[in-house]
Amino acid sequence: MDGRAAGKGQCLKQFFARIVAEWKHVLLPAIAKLGFWGAAAIGLFDSAAIPVPIDAILALYVWNDKRHFWIYPLMAAAGSAVGGLLPYGLGRAGGELFLLKRINRERFEQMRTRFERQEFMAVLIPSMMPPPTPWKVFVFAAGVFEMRVAPFLLAVFSGRTLRWMALALLVLKLGPGAVDIVAHHALTVVAVVGCLAIAGFAWWWFRRQRGAQRAQAQASIDEL
Repeated sequence: MDGRAAGKGQCLKQFFARIVAEWKHVLLPAIAKLGFWGAAAIGLFDSAAIPVPIDAILALYVWNDKRHFWIYPLMAAAGSAVGGLLPYGLGRAGGELFLLKRINRERFEQMRTRFERQEFMAVLIPSMMPPPTPWKVFVFAAGVFEMRVAPFLLAVFSGRTLRWMALALLVLKLGPGAVDIVAHHALTVVAVVGCLAIAGFAWWWFRRQRGAQRAQAQASIDEL
């Protein structure tokens, strides 16, 4: 039985290895030739399941079509948002049970409360980050904690657009080698983007609190 199981496992490994090889050497180059729609398709596949060197592909798109550089980040971001619905849907379908097998109910509810308080930023910020940010973990969590679909799509689209638009501008200035620069300084990029995102969230929260205080003060005056 052990020999048969090992044989089946080896066959599965070979099967998936062939799929990956076909994807990298046949399907991916074919999709890359589709222009704008290729950028959307690659963004979709990358977010849904199959890892894709999307930054490098977008860099080539932008470098070869500088006049329309802005379209490729937008199309890739749209594809990424749609592709993200797969891990999001998995989280929504059975992610709660998955998490409850690993943490207790109290911890789960604490996580839910924190996510619901700032769910848009919880998806937006990871969507802005380059690898090795575990983006799919946050997308899965969005499904588990039942974030509405429209804000989810908007958060992913906005974050991915900011990330890839910045990459496109770097490519226009530095050439396709900008991808290597981003990869070699990924941690620095993550830290800078994270600090900017935190600062932006703090500013938004401060304005929100001030607005709430003003509304409360105005309501008190009206009651008088």
